Amino acid sequence: MTTVTKYMLSRRRMLALGAATIPALAALRPEVSDAQSQPRFGIGGQDAPELDINYWIDGDGKPANFSVKASAGKWVFLKCFQNWCPGCHSSGFPTLKAFADEFHGHPSVAIAGIQTVFEGFSNNTQDDVRKLQLRYELPIVMGHDAGNPNADNLDHRPGTMVNYRTGGTPWLILIDPTGKVVFNDYRVNRSKLIEFIHEQIA
Repeated sequence: MTTVTKYMLSRRRMLALGAATIPALAALRPEVSDAQSQPRFGIGGQDAPELDINYWIDGDGKPANFSVKASAGKWVFLKCFQNWCPGCHSSGFPTLKAFADEFHGHPSVAIAGIQTVFEGFSNNTQDDVRKLQLRYELPIVMGHDAGNPNADNLDHRPGTMVNYRTGGTPWLILIDPTGKVVFNDYRVNRSKLIEFIHEQIA
């Protein structure tokens, strides 16, 4: 079977999953009340915007690049964080670490961590990205997307937060191989997420 044939079969499989993907991913969220489950944030079901970030480092701390568009055909896992965010350390980074340990280097999965700074600018710096990468032993590409602390309209959010309508940090964005955002939320059931991705790339 040629590479092109394999890709076409994989793409047909993804299109066949189509509408079933988002409902299936709803099961990845922990149990919440109806009031908590209302979609105030996110762009689920929409095409994933490209990331406009000019600071990326690879797993060795060297300058790198990451592109949503260049990752077309893969499952793309984006984890947004801030260094001073308690929830990032208690749940966000453990989820990112578990996912990276499972899928880093897999040809059908792309992973990136992004520090989306909208507050505490002196405590959430570019240098902190590398420190966190080392602290959590993350071999993945990581970026820094700082908002503007001097914004006249007091909206200090960086581009990633605006374009993906994230609600803060920690935040998880999952993009399917067709480029659609299929999961966009604070919380995820880590083990179910890993199981789901294994099922999709099997």
